[in-house]
Amino acid sequence: MSRENCTIETSDGVHLDARVYKPTTTATSSWESNCAIVTVHPYSILGGCQGLMRGIARGLADRGFLALTFDMRGVGRSTGRPSLTGSSEVRDIVSVCKFASQNLSVNRILLVGSSAGAPIAGSAVDQVEEVIGYVSLGYPFGRLASILFGGHHKAILQSPKPKLFVMGTRDGFTSIKQLENKLKSAAGRVETHLIEGVGHFQMEGPAYDAQMVNLIIGFISSLLDPGS
Repeated sequence: MSRENCTIETSDGVHLDARVYKPTTTATSSWESNCAIVTVHPYSILGGCQGLMRGIARGLADRGFLALTFDMRGVGRSTGRPSLTGSSEVRDIVSVCKFASQNLSVNRILLVGSSAGAPIAGSAVDQVEEVIGYVSLGYPFGRLASILFGGHHKAILQSPKPKLFVMGTRDGFTSIKQLENKLKSAAGRVETHLIEGVGHFQMEGPAYDAQMVNLIIGFISSLLDPGS
């Protein structure tokens, strides 16, 4: 695995600090070689940053997949200011996806959002043609979190693109019942994976990176491999 630093400019002139994690081994299948996995970190205002996605990105690269992390606007070395609801950050994700498509020779992208990064990423899914699927790690569907991020729910629930929702059964922001009720109305292929006895922030920790990598690879492989 090799890592490259880069700066990505958004449509409204913000400069994002990003990392590209490239696999050191040749892709085992042709469908792996032209795809990328773009990760979206948790809520900027509460300290979310691309460093929290580093373990997952490294794990993906070690398994042969190109992965990207980036700091959304106002985080780390990225310019601009974070927005309270993540509305401006949707532009950041779209710009990173377009960068991957135009500069990294990929034509298929999987979006992976963690915590508050999940609803923000969900709003970008249908804005990028190259995005073929979506993975949520701890989507905050609960009532309190929806005050901030409820405006993003409709976009991902109505998207026809395949989606996987991963959540701990002790998630403090979303109950299993809330997750199930929300996903009843979701369009297209919808999968869920519950991790027994695990809380929201616990699942974000490095102890679960390997499990998240396995789930992400299993999902994207089912989308890309014509023989699966």
